[in-house]
Amino acid sequence: MRRGVEEQSCPEPSMQDIAGRDRGDPALVVFVDESGLKCLRCLRRGFRHCFIAVRSARGWVICDPLSHQTGLSIVDGFNPRELAAWYRDYGLLVVETHIRPAPLRPAPIRPFTCVEMVKRVLGLHAPWVLTPWQLYRLLTGPCRARERRAVT
Repeated sequence: MRRGVEEQSCPEPSMQDIAGRDRGDPALVVFVDESGLKCLRCLRRGFRHCFIAVRSARGWVICDPLSHQTGLSIVDGFNPRELAAWYRDYGLLVVETHIRPAPLRPAPIRPFTCVEMVKRVLGLHAPWVLTPWQLYRLLTGPCRARERRAVT
């Protein structure tokens, strides 16, 4: 302890405070049309970029993988439906889902894209899913209907 300065202790975070640790935590996958990169104009309109928000014990952890850096934010005070509605009010498409236990094997090697990052956070190993549109179809397809009903 330095002279005249009181030592403050910081509480240690528990493992339950980590977003996605529970493997059933709610997650929102948000799809965006605007990307700012000309090379992404070949992708389907409305599905040129995606990012994810995961509920933790201390709020929502929002991870937005951009081409030059990954943005991380923490937002508190919203339940899943309220946060989804907030994004929808801005014209964004939102899929309400949850974190899954990933298979106990290495994920397929892929370039680090927004889709790959969202798949890794969700615990999905889907090597054929490369674009935001394909990710949207995977998350909303008929085989996921039962999962979505269980979450809502």
